[in-house]
Amino acid sequence: MAAARAGLGARYAGAMDLTTVRMEIPEGGNVILGQAHFIKSVEDLYEALVNAVPNLKFGIAFNEASGPCLTRVDGNDDGLKALAARNATAIAAGHIFVVVLLNGYPINVLGRIKDVPEVCSIFCATANPVEVIVARSEQGRGVVGVIDGLPPQGVETATDARGSIWALCSNAVV
Repeated sequence: MAAARAGLGARYAGAMDLTTVRMEIPEGGNVILGQAHFIKSVEDLYEALVNAVPNLKFGIAFNEASGPCLTRVDGNDDGLKALAARNATAIAAGHIFVVVLLNGYPINVLGRIKDVPEVCSIFCATANPVEVIVARSEQGRGVVGVIDGLPPQGVETATDARGSIWALCSNAVV
């Protein structure tokens, strides 16, 4: 290991720790976790969401990665704004954003979010339990990935597939 580090010279920054952060999701709600690169991301995400779905309730939180390194918060529901802020500050990684939704689904807004020029990536968009895998180094913290939902319990059968199609059709919004 020391020989490998010697080859890196001054670029070797040291060890890192991995941890997980469990996200809070409101009952009947969804969460979107992503990464963006600009302080104006909160305003642009707000505009994308507010124009996407009538009656959508949401909160957005974005962690700055330079300057004062604050968590910026916006949205149209105070409780969801507070929840988004709690999730973002618990993750404590720079340039990540958390969107918490009620009265809409990620599929209704993901296209608009991805169209925001400063959005770099989406880690998850789900109503499932989520744990965020966070790396911590001397410099700070970053999101490595997510654990979204539960592990598979088996392989889908033809009966399962018919049930899935029935569930999709019966929940369709016309």
